[in-house]
Amino acid sequence: MKRILVSVSNDLYNDNRVLKTCKSLFDYGLDVTVVCKNATASRKNQYASFNSEYPFIKIKRLKFLFKKNVWYYAELKLRLFFKLLFSRFDILWANDLDTLLPNYIVSRLKHKPLVFDSHEMFCYVAELKPGSIQQKAWLKIEGWIVPKLKYIVTVCNPIKDYFKQKYGANALIVRNIPPYSEDNQERKQFPLKERYIIWQGSTNIDRGLEELVLSMRGVDAKLLIAGTGDIFDNLRTLIQTNNLQEKVILLGKIAYQDMISYTRCATLGISIDKPTNQNYAISLPNKIFEYINAATPVLYSPLSEIKRIEEKFNCGVELKSYEVDTLSSQINEIISDNNLLQTLSDNCLSAQKELNWQKEEEQLQNLLDNCSKGR
Repeated sequence: MKRILVSVSNDLYNDNRVLKTCKSLFDYGLDVTVVCKNATASRKNQYASFNSEYPFIKIKRLKFLFKKNVWYYAELKLRLFFKLLFSRFDILWANDLDTLLPNYIVSRLKHKPLVFDSHEMFCYVAELKPGSIQQKAWLKIEGWIVPKLKYIVTVCNPIKDYFKQKYGANALIVRNIPPYSEDNQERKQFPLKERYIIWQGSTNIDRGLEELVLSMRGVDAKLLIAGTGDIFDNLRTLIQTNNLQEKVILLGKIAYQDMISYTRCATLGISIDKPTNQNYAISLPNKIFEYINAATPVLYSPLSEIKRIEEKFNCGVELKSYEVDTLSSQINEIISDNNLLQTLSDNCLSAQKELNWQKEEEQLQNLLDNCSKGR
């Protein structure tokens, strides 16, 4: 059995994209090992159930002295390089640009194939200021390696086009979509017994979260926020300052299946990223597919890739404005229209038959065929 070594810079716990990919790699017939970040002390007690759910994944964890910023990424590259160098494998799989450099060097040293799985336009995330030293450094790494790569996977057409236009590199699109299941085909009946809306993902800047929280002052429902990120503490302060503790619940980082359970019972899902940077402007958030998979209608920002999905399947309503009062009014209008909610939810059920991981992983299998044969 051929061995594949998968690298990711997080602790793997809630990285559903990587976990689904690893399951597909295992089903293809590969021995799968993941090199990832060491779990925090508070998370370690949750890994018993994680390990029982993913027994086919062997995990090698890296311990770090630095937790963030430039020193963390420098340490990540160094530790990952030596871990890969002294490991046995037949194929390397690097998730995102922050793991690519050590993977590329080791793949060249050992003459082994490398697959680069780019989940976003890493150099243009909101956290990297345009023209900053950090952004220039990442662009140098990207510009040096990507043109030399034979196997690239990404999540949407704009990123594929970016690699082609800037580096002449060809990428395969594999979207991050949940698997199809008959269990998800159960029809929701609106109005639901409990009315709440949900936002899920990384709580980072420019995702419309501050406006969403403030809009809840006038919304006749509760808001659940599942996830953590750079502005999580700011959101907590905003909630307390505006006495919204009873209206906005911060769930934090919870297990993926627990998050999906909340999503299945929600009246409305929210995805209102702002096109303030190149990465967000072309993004196709995972939550869009997760809402569809849960038959939950979505309020979405009019980003190009989201509109392409919504115009075809009609599973949601386009955001009118980020202005707090307008946002509040629009949410109330949607959640009070049971006929609209029922139509959108039923459309989600139809969309699931086309938008599912089983169809996406066919692309992975074709790539692995080529990779194994050196084509």
